[in-house]
Amino acid sequence: MTEGEARARIVRHWWDMAQASLQAARRELAASACAFAINRAYYALFYAVSALLLQEGRQFKRHSGVRTAFHRDLIRTGRVEKKYGDLYNQLFDDRQAGDYIALTEFDAEYVGGKIAACEEFLAHLRPLLTLLPPDADV
Repeated sequence: MTEGEARARIVRHWWDMAQASLQAARRELAASACAFAINRAYYALFYAVSALLLQEGRQFKRHSGVRTAFHRDLIRTGRVEKKYGDLYNQLFDDRQAGDYIALTEFDAEYVGGKIAACEEFLAHLRPLLTLLPPDADV
């Protein structure tokens, strides 16, 4: 397997993880597990952004590295709209609160809105992922 083929395979893996996380967010919301839904919604964005950055030859070991590169290389350059940077930041903060601050609760309507925004975000990001086959899920 060539380096390019390996990279394409890993990009596809992260994109599939983004899709699976979005589906899990929907399931958790349906089960009224809003904090878990927020967690999965954040990871949908994290995996999708990781796929795009990897496609461009960049990998990170920490969430902060992905977040910084996303803002520096995709938001500030105008390749991705600022509203998606704001969404990423909000879900990052929400996930941190839901995972690490006791008694944090989220309203189901709020979570549903964030999941819908994640769906839009992934649809917006998908055309930028040129290493994915044309039939890859959106």
